[in-house]
Amino acid sequence: MKDERGLYYHPFPANKQVRMYVKIVGNEIAFRMRNDADPQLWHEHGWAPYSAIIEAAKMHQGKSFDPMRAYDIDAAAELLERR
Repeated sequence: MKDERGLYYHPFPANKQVRMYVKIVGNEIAFRMRNDADPQLWHEHGWAPYSAIIEAAKMHQGKSFDPMRAYDIDAAAELLERR
């Protein structure tokens, strides 16, 4: 999907308030989350390259939030390929 901010997908399909935006930064896919229930999230967090997501995921192992599910590289690559 696409809006005025760019290409996005819903990382949590049951919650349409959350959007994950994707773009290419340098030679890497980058992600940025937006949550209508928390507008400050967009302003407080910039674009995160996928390599940083992988590193962050290592710290979240065994916890309830799985960054690798929310920051879906396959979904991002497909969106960017179709643009």
